[in-house]
Amino acid sequence: MIYARNLCELYDAYNRREYVHPDPLEFLYDYKELRDREIVGLIASSLAYGAVRQILKSVGSVLGRMDSPYLFLRQSSKESLRETFKDFKHRFTTGDELSTMLYGIKKTVERYGSLQECFAQGFSSEQETVIPALSSFVDELRSVFDGRPRSLLPSPDAGSACKRLNLFLRWMVRRDQVDPGGWDNIPASSLIVPLDVHMHRISLQLGLTKRKQADLRAACEITAAFRGIEPEDPVRYDFVLTRLGIRDDLDPEEFLKSCRSDD
Repeated sequence: MIYARNLCELYDAYNRREYVHPDPLEFLYDYKELRDREIVGLIASSLAYGAVRQILKSVGSVLGRMDSPYLFLRQSSKESLRETFKDFKHRFTTGDELSTMLYGIKKTVERYGSLQECFAQGFSSEQETVIPALSSFVDELRSVFDGRPRSLLPSPDAGSACKRLNLFLRWMVRRDQVDPGGWDNIPASSLIVPLDVHMHRISLQLGLTKRKQADLRAACEITAAFRGIEPEDPVRYDFVLTRLGIRDDLDPEEFLKSCRSDD
């Protein structure tokens, strides 16, 4: 059952930039150039696990060592990246893994001109979702890892919901008061809900999925349900629904109660 009226009211009330903090998305607002913003988005989303305060601290630490991320990576070597981030640590992400991902971004941009163009090369308008293109995108970025840990870049091929990468795509493809957009050659209709434990719990309670695991199949089921009311923008309500677990003035149980009263 989709509760369209309740979702629209929540969107109208809370889909505003003033409600973004604390969220790693806020880092993207500091970069006007798309070539910088897409790199910032990938860094910020990749580190978006764990406590939000630590996420913001870690992302800020990485970006604080750059001016223009595009120019910084263009001028960096594999060795200089390793040296720059040798003391970095975010939970189980080491400086070596971070610097390797950054080197993968550098090589991908060198080959395609931008992350957007790399992703677009793997996307076809005949595909219902971004999943095939995301697989190709991840393969390209991970090609420099040489068997080393690559938890920052999970692949949908393994059944992962790829929450952080789908979050990155939401930021880059959608454009409204919250999501800055920029990747105009990828349709919002093809996006997949960035599924984490919180979003999975709400979706179960709303009857959007029956799957007990927050995996890729569950993400696709939930996205399909949202597509029933927003065919062109199925992840429209992702931001405001995640505010339910963050903001003190929003009670998830009250929202669910209002949905049930309309059922």
